[in-house]
Amino acid sequence: MELAHSLLLNEEAYNHLGEFQKAEFIFEWLQFLEKLLPVTSRADIRENQKKLVEQLTSLLNNSPGPPTRRLLAKNLAVLYSTGDTFSVYQTIDKCNELIRSKDDSPSYLPTKLAAVVCLGYLYKKLGRILGNSFTDTVGNVLKAMKNAESQGRYEIMLSLQNILNGLGAAAIPCHRDIYKAARSCLTDRSMAVRCAAAKCLLELQNEALFMWTTDLDSVVTLCFKSFEGSNYDVRLAVSKLLGTLLARALTSKQITASTKHNFRRISLEDVMELLGTGFLRGSCGFLRASGDMLKGTSSVSRDVRVGVTQAYVVFVSTLGAQWLERNFSAFLSHILDLVSQSHPKAVQSPVDAIGCRRCVSFILRATVGGLLGEKAQIAAAKEICQAIWKLKKVVDAAISDGNLETKVNTTDVTASQHVLVCALQELGSLIHGLGTTAAPLLQDSSTGVLEAVISVILHPSISVRLTAAWCLRCIAVALPSYVSLLLDRCIERLSALKSCPEAVTGYSFAVAALLGAVKHCPLGIPHGKGKVIMTVAEDLLCSASQNSRISVQRMQAGWLLIAALMTLGPAVVQHHLPRILLLWKCIFPSSPKDLETEKTRGDAFTWQVTLEGRAGALCAIKSFVSHCAGLLTDEVVQRLLPPLPSAVDLLTQLSSIYKSYGNSLKTPSTVYREKLYELLAVLPPKAYEGDFSAVLKELVTDLTVTDSQIDASAFLLPSLCHENDLLLLGPLLQETDHRFIEEQLLLGNSIAGGSLEYDPYSIYEKFAKGDSVPKPLPPALSVTSAASRLFGVMFSHITESHRLQVLEQLLNSIKQTKGSRQQIVQLHVLSAFSTSLKHLANCKGSLGSEEVRRSALMLVMGALESNNPLLRCAAAECLARLAQVVSDSAFTAGLAQVSFDKLKSARDVVSRTGHSLALGCLYRYLGGISSTQHLNACVGILYTLSQDSTSPDVQAWALHSLSIVVDLAGPLYHVHVEPTLSLVLMLLLSVPPAYAEVHQSLGRCLNTLITTLGPELQGSSTAVSALRTSCLLGCAVMQDNPDCLVQAQAISCLQQLHMFAPRHVNLSNLVSCLCMNLCSSYLLLRRAVVACLRQLVQREAAEVSEYAVALVKESKEDFTPDVNIREIGLEGALLGLLDKELDPRLCQDIKETLTHMLTSMAVEKLSFWLKLCKDVLAASADFNTVASIDTTQEEETAKGDDVSVLTSDSDDGFHPFRNPRWSTRVFAAECVCKIISQCENAGSAHFDITLAQERKQRDSRDDFLVLHLADLVRMAFMAATDHSDQLRLSGLHMLQIIVRKFAAVPEPEFPGHVILEQYQANVGAALRPAFAPETPPDVTAKACQVCSAWIASGVVSDLNDLRRVHQLLVSSLLKVQAGKEAQNEQYNESTSTMEILAVLKAWAEVYIVAVEKQKNQSDTHKHSLKIVHSSEESYRDTTFSASGLLDLVQADLGTLSKLWLAALQDFALLTLPPDYASQLPAEGGTFYTAETIENARPHYYNSWALILYAAALWLTSTGFIVVDPDEGVTNLSRPVTPTTMCQDSSTRPLVKSPEDVNTDRFHLILGISVEFLCSPRSDAAMENIIACLHALQALFDVPWPRSKIGGDQELGVELLNVLHRLILTRESPDIQLAALEVVRLILYAAQEHVKEKRRSAEVDDGAAEKETLPEFGEGKDTGGLVPGKSLVFATLELCVCILVRQLPQLNPKLTCSPAVPPGKHLLLSEDGSRLVAAALVILSDVPAICSPEGSVSVLPTILHLIIGVLKETAVKLQDDQLPLTVAASLQALKGLLSSPMARAEKSQNAWTDLLRSALVTVLDCWDQVDDLLQELDEVSLLTAITVFVMSTSPEVTTVECLQKRCIEKFKTTLDSKDPFVQCKCYQLLYSIFQHPNKTVSYPYIHSLAPSIVGKLQETEKAKPENAAELQVIQEGIKVVTALTAAAEEQHRAHLVACFLPILISFLLDENALVSATISAKNLHEFALQTLMQIGPQYSSVFKKLMASSPTMKARLESAVKGNQESIKVKTTKHAKNPGKSSSIQLKTNFL
Repeated sequence: MELAHSLLLNEEAYNHLGEFQKAEFIFEWLQFLEKLLPVTSRADIRENQKKLVEQLTSLLNNSPGPPTRRLLAKNLAVLYSTGDTFSVYQTIDKCNELIRSKDDSPSYLPTKLAAVVCLGYLYKKLGRILGNSFTDTVGNVLKAMKNAESQGRYEIMLSLQNILNGLGAAAIPCHRDIYKAARSCLTDRSMAVRCAAAKCLLELQNEALFMWTTDLDSVVTLCFKSFEGSNYDVRLAVSKLLGTLLARALTSKQITASTKHNFRRISLEDVMELLGTGFLRGSCGFLRASGDMLKGTSSVSRDVRVGVTQAYVVFVSTLGAQWLERNFSAFLSHILDLVSQSHPKAVQSPVDAIGCRRCVSFILRATVGGLLGEKAQIAAAKEICQAIWKLKKVVDAAISDGNLETKVNTTDVTASQHVLVCALQELGSLIHGLGTTAAPLLQDSSTGVLEAVISVILHPSISVRLTAAWCLRCIAVALPSYVSLLLDRCIERLSALKSCPEAVTGYSFAVAALLGAVKHCPLGIPHGKGKVIMTVAEDLLCSASQNSRISVQRMQAGWLLIAALMTLGPAVVQHHLPRILLLWKCIFPSSPKDLETEKTRGDAFTWQVTLEGRAGALCAIKSFVSHCAGLLTDEVVQRLLPPLPSAVDLLTQLSSIYKSYGNSLKTPSTVYREKLYELLAVLPPKAYEGDFSAVLKELVTDLTVTDSQIDASAFLLPSLCHENDLLLLGPLLQETDHRFIEEQLLLGNSIAGGSLEYDPYSIYEKFAKGDSVPKPLPPALSVTSAASRLFGVMFSHITESHRLQVLEQLLNSIKQTKGSRQQIVQLHVLSAFSTSLKHLANCKGSLGSEEVRRSALMLVMGALESNNPLLRCAAAECLARLAQVVSDSAFTAGLAQVSFDKLKSARDVVSRTGHSLALGCLYRYLGGISSTQHLNACVGILYTLSQDSTSPDVQAWALHSLSIVVDLAGPLYHVHVEPTLSLVLMLLLSVPPAYAEVHQSLGRCLNTLITTLGPELQGSSTAVSALRTSCLLGCAVMQDNPDCLVQAQAISCLQQLHMFAPRHVNLSNLVSCLCMNLCSSYLLLRRAVVACLRQLVQREAAEVSEYAVALVKESKEDFTPDVNIREIGLEGALLGLLDKELDPRLCQDIKETLTHMLTSMAVEKLSFWLKLCKDVLAASADFNTVASIDTTQEEETAKGDDVSVLTSDSDDGFHPFRNPRWSTRVFAAECVCKIISQCENAGSAHFDITLAQERKQRDSRDDFLVLHLADLVRMAFMAATDHSDQLRLSGLHMLQIIVRKFAAVPEPEFPGHVILEQYQANVGAALRPAFAPETPPDVTAKACQVCSAWIASGVVSDLNDLRRVHQLLVSSLLKVQAGKEAQNEQYNESTSTMEILAVLKAWAEVYIVAVEKQKNQSDTHKHSLKIVHSSEESYRDTTFSASGLLDLVQADLGTLSKLWLAALQDFALLTLPPDYASQLPAEGGTFYTAETIENARPHYYNSWALILYAAALWLTSTGFIVVDPDEGVTNLSRPVTPTTMCQDSSTRPLVKSPEDVNTDRFHLILGISVEFLCSPRSDAAMENIIACLHALQALFDVPWPRSKIGGDQELGVELLNVLHRLILTRESPDIQLAALEVVRLILYAAQEHVKEKRRSAEVDDGAAEKETLPEFGEGKDTGGLVPGKSLVFATLELCVCILVRQLPQLNPKLTCSPAVPPGKHLLLSEDGSRLVAAALVILSDVPAICSPEGSVSVLPTILHLIIGVLKETAVKLQDDQLPLTVAASLQALKGLLSSPMARAEKSQNAWTDLLRSALVTVLDCWDQVDDLLQELDEVSLLTAITVFVMSTSPEVTTVECLQKRCIEKFKTTLDSKDPFVQCKCYQLLYSIFQHPNKTVSYPYIHSLAPSIVGKLQETEKAKPENAAELQVIQEGIKVVTALTAAAEEQHRAHLVACFLPILISFLLDENALVSATISAKNLHEFALQTLMQIGPQYSSVFKKLMASSPTMKARLESAVKGNQESIKVKTTKHAKNPGKSSSIQLKTNFL
């Protein structure tokens, strides 16, 4: 294929190829040429032009296929337009010649067509350059059309369209001729030709004025004719033509002189009348219609009506939204008029009426719902309301005027019903879409929406009553606050008007509909409503028999209410279950005998009432089973069963009853059947086993009833076919934007589709799609579908013999019928049988014996050759399911063989299509029949069929089947891939474009082939690259196909290719193709585009975005989609699409695409994204609300900007998003939150304004979030104050995130302030509306979180400013205190729980922060007292803010603490396991009611942790000593309802002592914590765990709770075990540290307890009997610790766990194993070090709670761990710092060694031994491995030795051998080269030398002093170079000074005599002092000071020495003088600071 990539065709390569390869090669070359020509220089093109033209024109004769001829034509046109145009006329003449040729053979046809296509493209590209040649060309082409076949007509029409496009106005001379030709084609029998003609006429009307002036009527009539017998594509194309034409006629200004005199302006009324005519009378013009009308036979064909409906929509969309706003009332009245009484013909039969109503609804939805923004929609809703009021008046007049003469008026009433239905449906849908933004509409009393809807509930027509009810339901879903209100109103009217039949049904429908809405309203309704409704329902049922006039209505209403009540779920229903079951039992006769007497007694009317009632009861029980599955216990099922046999009995009797009483019972009996079948289908089959045979008999009768004329295939079968197979059956079964109206055309003429009045019970069900009205089918149909469903369930449960019998019965009944009836029976039977196979496959059942199989097979095979394609499709699927259920390979092979044979012999389309699909389906269910020869045979046959060009259907089905086989054969298919690809390509290049279904199947084949090849497509071998090229070629052909669904296939193929071989897909081409189709009118194409984008942006978001913008900039003329990519980029275009799109799946994909783009690009294109979001959010902001609040903010300039931003709505400037829907705005708000989190991951500069500004100055392209803070706050503000509640929630959430993230960002211009401070007013203003009384609780709850975040963030330090927000919380708190009495009646009780807990949680957060701040400050205060100069002012500031914050809370703390404790008590009750349910208080808790316990739980789970922490803090602040003066010492737990804690009030003491109260509270907090920490759910938030641990820390911070836990060892152990488990399961260091802190406190509590016991024991027993003291502490006198009971053991376990996790080497098991080499040292992370340090602190405290014996048993472990940590982590760090773990281990060691147990008499010896061993271990660390020495830190080990020497009793370390080794270590270290080590060594020796015990210190002094003095003497010669060396000398001097002090009197003089010369040698004379280094100077001063100290102490020695050495004396004196002079200088400078100088003077005068 590479050879094809050249400017000229490579003829040599071309001639070597086979026939088919040539076609491929040519296509590849032409494709390459198309890309090459535009970028080749003109000169090159001219050079090769002649040759190229020859090559291209010669190709015309090669009979090119459709895609090739199109490319060929495009290339010729481009060649001439870029090169010379000399020879163009020759080319045109040549084409004309080819067209004129007389050769009519099929083989010559492609050449002719190619010539036609070439002409089209040449004229399109070159246009007027071609001068007048066009008249001949057009004449020639039109002549050729007269005897052309359909392909020719199709291509000629498209060519003419291109010619017209290129010539524009120049073509006027030919317009009439073209118009005539196109007219005839518009009603052509080929659908493709009709579409082409419509496109041609659409092009023509641009210039041909006569089409929309003089000839308008005839064009319109022609379009109506064209709709007749049309398909979906024709309807789309022609409706586009018709709509555009009429819009043009209406708006055009230019009327030429020639037409002026006989033409009048067309008005909107005229246009509407024209369209209305088509809608009402169809295509039979105005004259002929009258004859039919007189006979009364005419009925408009449905396709015309559907076509006209689409034309209406196109007409309005063309004129645009603003036009619709202006002319809405005229438009509305016309549209509604279509179904009004002025045209009784249109709505005379119910079927027609339903069809027309659907069309009218569709027009309104597509225009009002699709085009208008929210404000305009509200205006439209008002108009619709007006229309409803008008009709209401008409009806009222007709009803009140009850004279017999005016009987006529009842027709008005019935005729107005359809208008009302349409108006109410649109009103409902509008409000549903508007959501809470519709609130102002409903509050507007002048419109009276609710009054209007409620007033028509009493309309005489049932369909109006139902639609009004449905409209109320929409209002309720949109505005949840109205649910309760509407329910109350309807129930009240229902009770008041009990005796009016219309009121009873109307209001019961309304109540049922509202109950159905409750599950869509998260806030619910008050629990008590259920009780009220149940009472009303019972009342209606009981009074039904009292008044025969309304008994049917009451019966139906009663059961309807009960059925609807079930949707509220188990929590409500369980209270009413006994009454419902009783009613259920009573409605059926209790025995067969009663049924007999019933039959003898009744008449038609009583039977009607009975059947209605029983059907209602069945429906209610079905509703119960489906919505309250939780209540279906065995006991309840047993109570449901008794009436069933009697219900089945009645079923069997129905036919005889119906015969006796005639037709009036037809509908009730059908409904009864349907409801019984539906109920049985959801009950467990075991329940009615006894009735199987009776029911089955009825089912068979129902399925095979022969008098049914309705072909219900479109209802029954689609669900039984595989969704992919439905694609074969044309666009009607696919999802399109017009599905709502197109559905009617599917159904045949006798049914129009579902409608509410067919089954009122569907009004409360959850309906499939958003806001569309439920559409139950007519009873005759729904009974069939119910029967087939039930048959499916029962067939799998009956015996084998019974199965055989049933199947034979069904077969016989098919045989007995003929013709269309046979088909209908076959259809019913097949759908039932297919359902049963589904069930069998699901429950892995078997079908049965050979006979059963045979019958089943006969049944399916018959249908496989049916004429109905849908039935064939279902039969193929059924056959495959049969094979799956039998699962016997021989059987399956037999089935396949039957199909093989049939396909070889059969010639008819029906059997070839059926059997070819069967082969594919068999593959689908048996996962590929794995034998290869079977696969080969299958593929061979399908190949042959797919090339059968005589029948496109056979080709399409065979290719579809092949695609299934390719998909499922998997790797086995690889051998066939190449031939299959060639076949697919060949067909793509040759099948005419009119056969779209073949192309769609080819697309599916290509897609599965790409999937089969998969990642192999990346390969580079020649074979692979050939396959890849073929795939890409196939995609290119499909992309050029005119059919949109084929283009969708092309896109999904390219998507697959991009996934497997991304480098080989040309991304820019793909993106441009996607952008072009982003706004296609085909839903499936839009879906494919967005799905592909979603995949592309996951990898290459930036590239995709750039390509899209580049494409728009390049292509000016071709690209004019509805989306404005140039201004707002692809992202903005997608956002705009999201706003318009209604398909949920598509919207989801768009959101995901945008989210991926945001994640990968938001940080780079920050301003762009924020502007997009801001545009969407600002488009909604109601300008007045925003500007008024913004005035307090920022400087004037900024304010000016704001106003301009927000007013841009009012002028018509460019605004990318006009009135976006609230859902789009919510998405934009979510995007902003995502952008913030992306920036957080991107780096700190986004949250640091100084850094951001610096980097922005360095590179202006950089962008940082913090620079956009004003925009962020404004967006959050706009969202938080919107009308839409969802948007308010998103806005508040955004605000919360902004506060959290930016709270700490300082404001560089005002130090000490933060950047957020300037937005106080915005935050306050955004929060205030959320606390208004009418705000929904979920918004208020969210606002509370923001309040607490704002207060706690510390942004505002001034209390007065903070008060505004604080006040909001205070007001909420007052509401909480008002308690249950003040609860909101609108929503469920659990919502007030939510709100109360949100308030308490917010206060808790504020209190916690206040306490923490104060604590930190008191710490810093202590700290700052140590450091004298801390600027007092800053200190005062901070203390003020923290204590101020605490003061704010303090005022309400009394109330809050009670509420917190009450909430915790509730929470504790709610966490009890279900077994304790009986012990819960009957009336509920403080904040929840018993009935709504389940709904309340999640709210408690959300907020308990912070409340717990706050309560614990409060209790510790009071130290648990609280007696509330108001309550005396009474029960403190409840502020509102004092419920007992699982106690009976009689047994309980009335007054609790403070001790009891405290104990209760202690256990409450401890209990909740332990319960939670025992098993925190895996999804438990980290914050909750940490808050819980902090609460425990706070609790044990005060003595009283510590005494409780210290005294209760079991409790302590349990708590430790829980913490141990927590540490094991949670990796987070924060959690582990918090847990360790709690452990430390527990241990501390135990220590206090032991101390206290020891103390009291000593006091009691007196000191005399010291020996007999009992042993306190663990281990008693044996030293044994019991695991599980021992606190010490539990602590050790926990510490070991932490230590071994961080330092695995500590585990002896690991270390001994060969797996772990004695390793390098690990440097722990900072967190790890902190954990280890915390564990060591705990370890060192353990012995304190042991008895002496106990301490001996734990000591080895503790020593091992502490020394282990020391050994493992004592590593030298760079900056000579001590690692945290080492410091901690030394500290722990010191603590341990100085433990009193080491000296206690019982344990002293053991301790001494153990401590000696420990010292040996430390010493051994040194000698272990030589090569580790360089790493080990000698200092740490030396320090450890020193700790041993200093802290233990002398007998531990004074053992000869140990002492020697220790001294040895010091010696080696003293000789260290490292000054830091030396220095430390001196410091340690300094402390040892001063040890009070001589036996300890002397050996060290003797061994080490000489070398120290020696070292100092050496220093005389080498002065210190740097600070480190200087410090060594200073430390040395200190050590010697200490030695001198420690020496005995007689040796001291000697020492001083040695020492003084050394010191004096360090002094410098004045000259030297000036030039000396800093170190030498410092040494000089230090020596001088030391001399001054020593001199007075040992003055005699001093004087002696001075006398003996005059040089020394001179040196000293000069130094002292110099010092005094320098001091004088200083004192004159620093007169303020006399202290220092005087002190020095005092010390110097000792000479």
